[in-house]
Amino acid sequence: MESLLAHVERKERGRLKVRRVDVTRHPELVRKFGVEQVPTLVLVKEKRVVDRIDGRASMPQIERLLEEHLPLEEPAAVAYFTS
Repeated sequence: MESLLAHVERKERGRLKVRRVDVTRHPELVRKFGVEQVPTLVLVKEKRVVDRIDGRASMPQIERLLEEHLPLEEPAAVAYFTS
């Protein structure tokens, strides 16, 4: 999934920021975002979680999530929780 996110990060550079979160080093973020399994992908817009994918995701799943929640003019961030 790391390589998929690297591709998405390059492709959506102007609209999306990808942040990798090590669950061991940042347990406060794990609690804040309710992460129960690794990996988890959390889409954040305007400081709010708008969608998530728990567990491994395919490129089509990630693209659907972005299409639904990421209009061309609104930037967002994805937090990718990993161990």
